[in-house]
Amino acid sequence: MKYFEDEVHNGNWDEVEKYLSGFTKVDDNRYSMKIFFEIRKQKYLEALDKHDRSMAVEILVKDLKVFSTFNEELFKEITQLLTLENFRENEQLSKYGDTKSARAIMLVELKKLIEANPLFRDKLQFPNLKNSRLRTLINQSLNWQHQLCKNPRSNPDIKTLFVDHSCGQPNGARAPSPANNPLLGSLPKAGGFPPLGAHGPFQPAPAPVPAPLASWMSTPSTVTHPAVSGGGAIGLGAPIPAALKHPRTPPTNPSVDYPSGDSDHVAKRVRPMGISDEVNLPVNVLPVSFPGHGHGHGHGHGHGQAFNALDDLPKAVARTLNQGSSPMSMDFHPLQLTLLLVGTNVGDIGLWEVGSRERLVLRIFKVWDLNACSMPLQAALAKDPGVSVNRVIWSPDGSLFGVAYSRHIVQIYSYHGNDEVRQHLEIDAHVGGVNDLAFSTPNKQLCVITCGDDKTIKVWDASTGAKLYTFEGHEAPVYSICPHYKENIQFIFSTALDGKIKAWLYDNLGSRVDYEAPGRWCTTMAYSADGTRLFSCGTSKDGDSFIVEWNESEGAVKRTYLGFRKQSWGVVQFDTTKNRFLAAGDDFSIKFWDMDSVQLLTTIDADGGLPASPRIRFNKDGSLLAVSANDNGIKILANTDGIRLLRTFENLSFDASRASESIVKPTVNPISAAAVAAAAAAATSTGLADRSASVVAIAGMNGDARNLGDVKPRLTEESNDKSKIWKLTEINEPSQCRSLRLPENLRVTKISRLIYTNSGNAILALASNAIHLLWKWQRSDRNASGKATAGVSPQLWQPSSGILMTNDSTDTNPEEAVPCFALSKNDSYVMSASGGKISLFNMMTFKTMTTFMPPPPAATFLAFHPQDNNIIAIGMDDSTIQIYNVRVDEVKSKLKGHSKRITGLAFSHVLNMLVSSGADAQLCVWNSDGWEKQKARFLQVPAGRTPTAQSDTRVQFHQDQIHFLVVHETQLAIYETTKLECVKQWVLRESSAPISHAVFSCDSHLVYASFLDATVCVFSAMNLRLRCRINPCTYLSPNVSSNVHPLVIAAHPQEPNQFALGLSDGGVHVFEPLESEGKWGVPPPAENGSASSVPATPSVGPSGSDQAQR
Repeated sequence: MKYFEDEVHNGNWDEVEKYLSGFTKVDDNRYSMKIFFEIRKQKYLEALDKHDRSMAVEILVKDLKVFSTFNEELFKEITQLLTLENFRENEQLSKYGDTKSARAIMLVELKKLIEANPLFRDKLQFPNLKNSRLRTLINQSLNWQHQLCKNPRSNPDIKTLFVDHSCGQPNGARAPSPANNPLLGSLPKAGGFPPLGAHGPFQPAPAPVPAPLASWMSTPSTVTHPAVSGGGAIGLGAPIPAALKHPRTPPTNPSVDYPSGDSDHVAKRVRPMGISDEVNLPVNVLPVSFPGHGHGHGHGHGHGQAFNALDDLPKAVARTLNQGSSPMSMDFHPLQLTLLLVGTNVGDIGLWEVGSRERLVLRIFKVWDLNACSMPLQAALAKDPGVSVNRVIWSPDGSLFGVAYSRHIVQIYSYHGNDEVRQHLEIDAHVGGVNDLAFSTPNKQLCVITCGDDKTIKVWDASTGAKLYTFEGHEAPVYSICPHYKENIQFIFSTALDGKIKAWLYDNLGSRVDYEAPGRWCTTMAYSADGTRLFSCGTSKDGDSFIVEWNESEGAVKRTYLGFRKQSWGVVQFDTTKNRFLAAGDDFSIKFWDMDSVQLLTTIDADGGLPASPRIRFNKDGSLLAVSANDNGIKILANTDGIRLLRTFENLSFDASRASESIVKPTVNPISAAAVAAAAAAATSTGLADRSASVVAIAGMNGDARNLGDVKPRLTEESNDKSKIWKLTEINEPSQCRSLRLPENLRVTKISRLIYTNSGNAILALASNAIHLLWKWQRSDRNASGKATAGVSPQLWQPSSGILMTNDSTDTNPEEAVPCFALSKNDSYVMSASGGKISLFNMMTFKTMTTFMPPPPAATFLAFHPQDNNIIAIGMDDSTIQIYNVRVDEVKSKLKGHSKRITGLAFSHVLNMLVSSGADAQLCVWNSDGWEKQKARFLQVPAGRTPTAQSDTRVQFHQDQIHFLVVHETQLAIYETTKLECVKQWVLRESSAPISHAVFSCDSHLVYASFLDATVCVFSAMNLRLRCRINPCTYLSPNVSSNVHPLVIAAHPQEPNQFALGLSDGGVHVFEPLESEGKWGVPPPAENGSASSVPATPSVGPSGSDQAQR
């Protein structure tokens, strides 16, 4: 910095910019842009001060013109300074002193910007290097070279560093494990391999850096990682700001966004599939007014989550169950949040519906095929038939579950809903006990991973039971496994009873990591549900327990959580939830931590009766916590959402024979199973952590990507008793449902687009006159959750400045434009267009952050790429789809296949496909890796119905990411993506009013559809059968014009039974069923006992009679 400061003081501006260019370019991010702008502005003012007009004009044209694209008004104001005799006549520059003082003032500002710029992080002073750092790097390099040997020897003799190492002729030896590799022998915690990805050797680390943990797995990628892009270029905040619970800024510069030091993981983690970081738009904005520097929009992000954190924890004892033997392992179903699987100390398996307190299944241990078992197992069972369960776990889609036993065996069951459990696979997996089990999907193939007393890890085909891999290298029994993936690289962490942690790729080249876990005995590892933060929990032989978070890019312990009993009475187990909390069973209680704080958050004893180290397990949305209790008991703890979830079962007697609409029949076909498993983030952690399905993103109808981590489950439906006469539920009176018309803006005449925010506490609308409206619900006595509800009116929110988010519009009538928008994952930004340029708005301040892509052609649909929010698919009115990289401001691909404007786009991150729809009633499927067109098909428009010129076709992916909903004014249809085949269809009657819009409910169990006659219909998604019709008189007053009708419909992101309508008169209505009902209507019985066939004849129209819906 000293050299830089001197050059600034001396006014050597060319040298200053040349020096800076070694670190950053003007368009890298907003901080860089402001740095270069300040320097060039000072250079310009100095020329004006010397009355050197020709030099000033040259600076204006050559240096400052670049900023005019992003802030034209500012550039005009700078240009007007040329007309003044003394630029100090400008009010904002009236305090400009002499050149020397101006440079000093500017330097202070530059230093603040440089310190805040993530590209300069750890480059402002020479890093402190450990004495052994060079040796570590050399060892890592040699170890990597050795792994690449064609004929690796177990004890390589390395005599020189001047040439790459290579072992001699083959001698039959297999690749050595770094555990006993002399290359690593002198390094107590040396990692096996160097980073291969974007992480440099001098990343910031809050803890000592013993070894790389995961960065070796990230292959060089064209995707810009947060490690490079920092918090986003135009103030989009750090990626996933929910993790930034307590943002802090340097005291000298409170106006600049600055990532919290507690949140290193946000700035450095590699982006996992399906969890996209916020958009980084580097160059398209000058976020400063001349000469101010306010960037305060980032403050306060994430504080909503911090509000009353203890209320989010499941603490109240809501159920007490008795398993009959002592629970050893538990796991909640990934989709049915009240379904609990239990394995016990005598080998029993129990399946509980905790809502109704009913045990659906009890299986007592037996070997299915004793003759197929190995002789050691047969002998061991003959000597002592006693067997304990070490692990139970669901597959990511809930169609299978696995059981690891203390004797050799793994049993895999298939689950078919309710109490239907079938034997699927029995594997004689290990000699001795099978200590852990997990599911994963390397190469999109669903696999079972096991580890055992025989010191090995094995990978098995989940369909056939064939052994695919055996990993050897541990020198003690393998205690736990934790499969995961980053950047499409699948890997497995394993821990052994000697405290060693190793990592394995799906190959036979040995372990990639070798270091020690705190406690050095029984350790389990777990990722947070979103796959971005890694934790481990371990207990030593002396009873000391540790929970730590790892800095993955460095392989160091990042933080150690405090609060354990000095000497635990057993091995402590832990779990994670909501990407926010950690919990562990210790000292006859459950202890909770906030992930961002090492201090204990709270301790609960669950009304007593817990063992010394209770087993614990969260359900997938964190609303329930299962805890093992004394006397073979299980206590179910619940938060407010969990209590409400369980209450719905209070008056239901569970009928085991009923057909549940909420359960998809499982398949163990390896292809489809792998796809569904990937949808649920197959390789989430095992051990005792959140092996849940990580969030599944639904590409929404308005181009947003939904996070399903918090979706509340629908209850299983009532019995489809065909002896009863089914009747369509008609709602004709306001008293028959809960509805609310939101406060209105008189300037708005028509709602064109509508969406709930991802948090579920606000609704955003885009009106036909290019104005955005935002309604926010607040926490109150009547609305404790602060979520959107029809029971409490929200506030039509505006910032204190009073500005509105208004899209750029062309000279043509904005009412004729096709509006579109997409919302960022953290609800901070909305990308939107109304016929003109695409605008990016800050949802906190309503300020326009940037505009880009002026028409023609105009954007008609926007969708973020699920793996990289820097990439946007933009549907155009010229029938093309442009794949646009906002970071480099470049169109990467232009997709041509439609003949009319694009009206819908949806990504499947499971299949790596983009589905598009157009006003030409055509569907196209594109590969999102190379953007080749895979398939195309025209909708089957019913005879006699001619679609209007403005007829839209919309698409939205089902929760499984394999099927998608198609909405056309004449029909609803469900398509399978890979074959582009229609598997369900509901066709409108010829005399009925057209469909205006339709969407899936957040759990994909319902379809909400609106019609131009103001009717709203609710369908069962599994068979597209009408179950409830809401007639206009329910929500429109009699004196309202008969022309008023819904144009758009939006589903709440967490409440499956809530939706909202945007009307042609500018109104927005929120709908929920009566609390006493709990849902919309009753599902119709399946036709001929089948729910899977496409109806041969059209079903009931929305305005038709109640007949013929069978």
